[in-house]
Amino acid sequence: MIEQSHITGCLDNYDYEKIKIGVLASHSAIDVCDGAIEEGFHTVAVCQKGRDKTYSKYFKSKRSNDGTVTRGVVDEAIVYEKFNEILKPVNQQALLDDNVLFVPNRSFTSYCGIDAVENQFHVPLVGSRNLLRSEERGDERDYYWLLDKAGLPYPEKLDGPEEIDELCIIKLPHAVKKLERGFFTAASYQEYIDKSELLSRQGVITEEALEHARIERYVIGPVFNLDFFYSPLEEERSPIELLGIDWRFETSLDGHVRLPAPQQISLSQSQIAPEYTVCGHNTATLRESLLDEAFRLAEDYVKATKRYYEPGIIGPFCLQTCVDKDLNFYIYDVAPRIGGGTNVHVSVGHPYGNTLWRKPMSTGRRIAVEIRSAIDTDQLEKIVT
Repeated sequence: MIEQSHITGCLDNYDYEKIKIGVLASHSAIDVCDGAIEEGFHTVAVCQKGRDKTYSKYFKSKRSNDGTVTRGVVDEAIVYEKFNEILKPVNQQALLDDNVLFVPNRSFTSYCGIDAVENQFHVPLVGSRNLLRSEERGDERDYYWLLDKAGLPYPEKLDGPEEIDELCIIKLPHAVKKLERGFFTAASYQEYIDKSELLSRQGVITEEALEHARIERYVIGPVFNLDFFYSPLEEERSPIELLGIDWRFETSLDGHVRLPAPQQISLSQSQIAPEYTVCGHNTATLRESLLDEAFRLAEDYVKATKRYYEPGIIGPFCLQTCVDKDLNFYIYDVAPRIGGGTNVHVSVGHPYGNTLWRKPMSTGRRIAVEIRSAIDTDQLEKIVT
């Protein structure tokens, strides 16, 4: 892990009046850039050739003579053949020379690799560098380990497929789609065998991944991704903020649930097993009687990160939850960085963030507000790692 003293040393060479906010151009980059523009920062999007036009063309910013942004959100689009070329020393040095603070997202750790992010990427990250590894399901100290230490609720884990006696979900990576999941459900051992063989033949999963899959009892209920923010700079109010809530559109699962039962039953072998590939998000709110419990989950998670991953969570994090028939929360995934669904907050913010801040407050803008506050109070070293 790159030492904090090294990152602080990099900051010593920064011109704080020319700070730029950078992000890998995928996942939640539009939200990050939009929020940065709202708070007066210049933005840098690191793109991959062939996937760059969203940022280099369609959302490219236009500024008036006085520097005011009149269109778009991306001031500079850097285009590489592959995302991981950002790791080349010459490219990192260019970001350092340009006073860039980098906001990590899931695409960044997936395309560049968590080992490289921890040990080779010398640009200051806004957030908790060491917590990013907890997202690697199956690691010794992954988020399940952390949830257990915190005493937080999560779906019951089964020791093997032979134990399946009711609806369960089998969690493993997709064989082809790097960022996606090859999840499937089964209510019996025989259904597990049948579905796993079918998905293996279709190239959705691999036998090797199946051997290391996590099997959980399926919690039947709606999904709420709780988009929180923790500020180490806050001294007067609660440092924990609920900025928004989102939920996912997943292919081909959402297509299946839109079909009447007779049509579902008549699907062919190539269509019958739904995939859980996330293709979009929508916004949601919770009934107010559930908000206290949502905040308790966040408080216990923050405490655990401080104890086991010093200095603990910094900035945005997302607790992905489902709620059962008795209104109990279960955390099925944790993002120790900006969540994938925060683009639903872009420009308009979210009811919770807006209510708290009395203006449109997206996750991207909240990150920029924190950076601005850290610069103004000379505390930047508290929010970067």
